[in-house]
Amino acid sequence: MAAHGAVGALSPRSDASLREGPSRRLRPNRRMQRNTVAAVGMLAPTMAMLLLLRILPGLNAVWDSMHKSSLLAGTTRFVGLGNFDFLLHSEGFYRTLGVTLLFALLINPIQILLALGLAVLLNERLPGQGIWRTVVFLPIAVPAAASAVIWGVAMRPDGPINAMLGFIGLPPQPFLTSPAQALPSIIVVLTWIGVGYWMIFLIAGLNDIPQDYYEAARLDGASKWQRFWHVTLPGLRRPLAFVLVADTVANFTVFAPVQILTNGGPQGSTNLLIYDTFQRAFVVGDANVAAAEVLVLLLVMLGIVILQFRLLGREG
Repeated sequence: MAAHGAVGALSPRSDASLREGPSRRLRPNRRMQRNTVAAVGMLAPTMAMLLLLRILPGLNAVWDSMHKSSLLAGTTRFVGLGNFDFLLHSEGFYRTLGVTLLFALLINPIQILLALGLAVLLNERLPGQGIWRTVVFLPIAVPAAASAVIWGVAMRPDGPINAMLGFIGLPPQPFLTSPAQALPSIIVVLTWIGVGYWMIFLIAGLNDIPQDYYEAARLDGASKWQRFWHVTLPGLRRPLAFVLVADTVANFTVFAPVQILTNGGPQGSTNLLIYDTFQRAFVVGDANVAAAEVLVLLLVMLGIVILQFRLLGREG
């Protein structure tokens, strides 16, 4: 009887728990559904912009690269890899590809080493530290086209740079009008523009390195160079990887300074792939070959970036 009474006394609670159990189990599912809807709502504009501005133009470039359009006849025909075959049998394309690879090979180490050196220097407690950081970062706040115009005036044969060279007894230099000096001049302009930008990322990475590591290295008698080599560089592995890859992509897509300062000349010495693509599409009017050249540029960039990631991963 006592057992029967206990069961009777517990039965209302058990019935209540049975009634509440499904609702409690459904609450997490409803919360998850609400979170999913909210996440989709927040991501939808970004995904739409990605689809409209990246994916669809990319697919359109692939389609254009495999077709040939005639403006006179108003027809478009499928040619498969014919546009790529045309590029691969063009001496001008190989010359442009060589200039682009040489440009990337020279400018990337220069920009990254200067950005790293400035980041380490301006991360120290120096008088007017904030002012110096602002001065170095200021060129990135100026539009690239405006910076190119300023440097174009400065590098003219009768410009201020040659005036200063004459003041110290050196002959005037042709700079942008010389096939030997035009590409280095473009590198100087782009380095002046971009170093401050990459420096900011590296300064942020330096601030994330725990100071305890430096204190321990000092206690062990490590010199400044040893602290830099064994503490700073390992701590900057991730920021340096980002800067290396982003800088590579940015330099492969340089356009405005080349168009403003040299128009790809003289004698094609600054005719980078992205500028040559513009010339083919909007000057020559061969948008299909230009689309094929864009895809070749994309493949070259992907190959270099994948190689960089593998090298950095191996070091890690």
